[in-house]
Amino acid sequence: MSPTTTKLAIWTHPHGPFANTRTAVIDAATTLFLQSGYPGTSMDEIADAAGVSKRTLYNNWADKEHLFRTVVLEASPVARQLADEITDELAAPDDLHLALTSIAQRQIRAATSHRLVKLRRLLIGEAHRFPDLAAEYYDLAPGTVMAAMAAALERLARQGSLRVDDPTRAAEHFAFLVLGASLDRALFTVEADDDPPDERLDTVAEDGVRAFLRAYATDGSQPTRPAP
Repeated sequence: MSPTTTKLAIWTHPHGPFANTRTAVIDAATTLFLQSGYPGTSMDEIADAAGVSKRTLYNNWADKEHLFRTVVLEASPVARQLADEITDELAAPDDLHLALTSIAQRQIRAATSHRLVKLRRLLIGEAHRFPDLAAEYYDLAPGTVMAAMAAALERLARQGSLRVDDPTRAAEHFAFLVLGASLDRALFTVEADDDPPDERLDTVAEDGVRAFLRAYATDGSQPTRPAP
């Protein structure tokens, strides 16, 4: 392993000696990028906000572009975790409606969280500058979740729980029934720095699952809405 690779591994290791410094840099860069945009943020400002020297910053990120890429892709582990949960929890659920509802509620909360919405706005605005980064983010975040859902729905169809001719299209239907309108609203509405109320999101998610099962459930049965 080269000295450069060794230094990078030490810097990026989650329990390494520089983990706290790396977290401080990522947090400061994220905050400044979201506040001022990519062109309006400087490496000097990030170093100052993170409480690190410019030498430390440049030793680990060659320039602002590399740091911006790191900030954007920091969101991908959340998607990977949700994809893993989809795979595990939809493998052979005892209650398909409850399992899908649980997944849907987590999915809509993650997708409409204020910080992630602002990050998506930022990336969309900079997609012309970083088209490869935008494509990579899609593959690692929404694309990963969509692929996991398509594979899970295909398995459920083989088990006889669903009627699915096109797993990818079915996964798209699920995603947009659950979070499409809420995500659009979040992207185009400037609100206070608060996430949408969990109760509202849970209701939207459950309604989306009901609509999805009306279209795809093999028995056509739907559980009744719980009494308030």
